[in-house]
Amino acid sequence: MIEILNKHAGKYPVLEIVDAKLAQEELPLVFFYHGWKGCKEKVVSQGYELARQGFRVILPDAKFHGDRQVGGPASTHYLEFWQIIADSVAEFPEIVDYYAKTSGIKDKWIGVSGLSMGGITTCALLRSYDWIKSAVCLMGSPCPVAFAKKLIASMPEVKNVPQQYIDSQLEALQAIDLSFKPETLAGRPVHFWHGTADQIVPYQPTKDFYDSIKEKTYANRITFESTQDGVHRVPYEITVSMADKFKQFYQEDC
Repeated sequence: MIEILNKHAGKYPVLEIVDAKLAQEELPLVFFYHGWKGCKEKVVSQGYELARQGFRVILPDAKFHGDRQVGGPASTHYLEFWQIIADSVAEFPEIVDYYAKTSGIKDKWIGVSGLSMGGITTCALLRSYDWIKSAVCLMGSPCPVAFAKKLIASMPEVKNVPQQYIDSQLEALQAIDLSFKPETLAGRPVHFWHGTADQIVPYQPTKDFYDSIKEKTYANRITFESTQDGVHRVPYEITVSMADKFKQFYQEDC
């Protein structure tokens, strides 16, 4: 039986999903991050499939989302979209440390995944922490600076935002932009999935990123899968495939 535990990892609300028979054991850890205006409860199906593969799965709420909602719904914090991702990156080691000290982390093996905003977070985490073992990015982007510039250009409400604020946000993004330093992949297994007709997070920049690095030695374990005419939604079969990928990655590493 798969159990879902609503708890706090230190000060951060998370759902922990784990096979009840394994709950007291030290297990490899996988994080799954939700999308913009979502919450940890909306990605339970992804957590369930990962837990079926024997992982202890952590679903965090991003800042201003779910149990961390402050000052209205997440949609009112659209100007802080990129800061939300940066904060998830900064908070990540604290949540990992909580589990290292409580449940333990088997083989010190940690994977990360997410969809949409969570996929962008996944790529930013890969850029930031070389001790993450593997990742699966679902309809996210490894190129947040370029994506941010495109969003800014398409948002008329941004005309009232001081240019200094926009510049500071873009500058901060460079430090977690995987496309700026793809060699930080360092041979880790990473899988990308994207629908070709995604109307929210464009498909082509992610495919271009993959094509630009796939022959590099540091990217020798990178794979890319697309769904023709797929839109901004993760089909259930892709969720199952994501969980299978992590099982494969863990078995290859350990």
